[in-house]
Amino acid sequence: MKEVHLFSTAPAFPDFFHQRYELGRQPANTKLSSNKTVRRIRVRGGNVKWRALRLDTGNYSWGSEAVTRKTRILDVVYNASNNELVRTQTLVKSAIVQVDAAPFKQWYLQHYGVDIGRKKKAAVKKESTEEGEAPAAAAEEAKKSNHVTRKIEKRQQGRTLDPHIEEQFGGGRLLACISSRPGQCGRADG
Repeated sequence: MKEVHLFSTAPAFPDFFHQRYELGRQPANTKLSSNKTVRRIRVRGGNVKWRALRLDTGNYSWGSEAVTRKTRILDVVYNASNNELVRTQTLVKSAIVQVDAAPFKQWYLQHYGVDIGRKKKAAVKKESTEEGEAPAAAAEEAKKSNHVTRKIEKRQQGRTLDPHIEEQFGGGRLLACISSRPGQCGRADG
């Protein structure tokens, strides 16, 4: 709100012509929904904001691996400011959400050649298939060129994965924090 007393034509007559950008708008309260809805809003200076009302995807970054992937937001699990925002599935900045692990799993497999999040039972089944039928995994290994296998082996040397993250990959869901402001920029990235 501008300082009304500074912009008056005379002290007795304040400037009562309010500008459009001075109005108070309702909060976005961006909800988690598959029906994506984003509104365009004209703000001061003719600039534009994007008000996300409903979202279900976002670009999430895995900082230690320096990789970003677009993934589905599955659930809102924690909000430091208000538990009501968790109950109503509201997407705001700093909310902790569960995202789909599949895009990151796929990248990890391609980059390091390791399929993370595998259950112990899967390893037992793999051993039994090696004894019996021709495994599909061996066919995939044959497709890789010598250069690619050397590159993956080199990457393996510096590879470390936190056990907590590995546990999350096992469940197919990763915890992430929203760092963007969905009501201002129309995205739920983190």
